Amino acid sequence: MVSPSVSSTDAMTAPLVFGYGMAADGTIASLNWEDVTSGRLNEFSRHWLHLNRLSPEVRTWLARQSGLDRIATEALLQEDTRPRSTRHGAGFLINLRGMNLNEGEALEDMLALRMWASEGSLITLRAKPIQATRDVELKVKEGNAPNSTGGLVAALADALTDRMEPEVSRFDEQADQFEDDLLDPGTRLPRSKLSELRRRVLQVRRYILPQREALSQLVREGTQSGLFSDHDLLFLRESADRVTRLAEELDTIRDRCTVLQEQVIEERAEVMNQRLFVLSILSAVFLPISFVTGLFGVNVGGMPGVQSAGAFAILVGALAVATILMLAIFRWRRWI
Repeated sequence: MVSPSVSSTDAMTAPLVFGYGMAADGTIASLNWEDVTSGRLNEFSRHWLHLNRLSPEVRTWLARQSGLDRIATEALLQEDTRPRSTRHGAGFLINLRGMNLNEGEALEDMLALRMWASEGSLITLRAKPIQATRDVELKVKEGNAPNSTGGLVAALADALTDRMEPEVSRFDEQADQFEDDLLDPGTRLPRSKLSELRRRVLQVRRYILPQREALSQLVREGTQSGLFSDHDLLFLRESADRVTRLAEELDTIRDRCTVLQEQVIEERAEVMNQRLFVLSILSAVFLPISFVTGLFGVNVGGMPGVQSAGAFAILVGALAVATILMLAIFRWRRWI
């Protein structure tokens, strides 16, 4: 059973988000930061420490007490990362990404989960809360945790993918809704919404593709390392396959957004052309009228009909006949 945790797992400034020590007999104990710094970790055959990367105490502990070399420490603490998996000495340096499901934040701003995995140690670091780690922690609390470090890594990869799938499905549903709106003549689809969806999809895709490669690399190198059992590798392969499927779905959604945006542009261009056509027809109809009225409006001598009382009526009638004749010609030519 897991003993109650004394650490503040929700404090943003706390160095230890949560930690667990796994004894050889299967007993699991919750750890606090004092346990980590005092050397109590040596009492357990395995341990999992989930640390706050932004804490200065964590940086100091990694550099001085963790036992990791400078390359591993710098890799875990670097600011900008992309998903990757690298075998380093007796362990693995792993960077994966998860959806940002924190309230009030954009989910496409995917959060980095950095990991150091060795036979007896799993160290994970994050800057903001990642829900997938809580999912795996719940399994640990319930006594359903994998019995190896490789199993915990596979469980984390699986949990990260589980959290991604519903969000990608929502992207797909949103694209479906945009398609329905585009087919509805009474609904006007703003081009900005399509651009926003496409931007979000591209931002998620930016990390999904290298994450697929990272998981595939972890499967290839993990086969020979002895850190991962056949069961763990099966889970990792499944996670890699699911991430591949998500990447393909994102590609499809991106292409659909591009097609929808082109259709919106074409519809707007068609509406504009129709309006310009109407204006052109009106201009053509009123062009002879404007010419005649302009001609008869010149203030020079010799203008016909100046002395005739019926000249104005004749002029108006002639202009009306000319207008009707122009409209008849346009109709005959099927321009209107």
